[in-house]
Amino acid sequence: MDEVASAIADPVRREILTLLREQRRSAGELADRFPISRPAVSRHLRVLRDSGLVHDELVGRQRFYVLHPERLTELAQWLATFARPSGWEHRLDALETEVYRTRREHRTEDLRKGETA
Repeated sequence: MDEVASAIADPVRREILTLLREQRRSAGELADRFPISRPAVSRHLRVLRDSGLVHDELVGRQRFYVLHPERLTELAQWLATFARPSGWEHRLDALETEVYRTRREHRTEDLRKGETA
């Protein structure tokens, strides 16, 4: 998880991941999107590859990069533990509880009526 967190700490690498979310892209195509040198983009791609967030495919003379979003799952789950449910979520949970309680009470009443009939 630390390796993934470190890899996504850089804004250029996050933008690369965003671009790869849509489709695989060549190293040259990715490099053209940034105002930094191609070797710098290559270093960012190496960090992402080493963290397992992307893998590369060699097709002829072109190298394509593909996103592996499942590597973000552990980090996303850990981060989710810090999210507080919104007020609406609490209210909907309370409503759901009340609906189940009311249904249970109606079933119990129906069973009692059936026993006395």
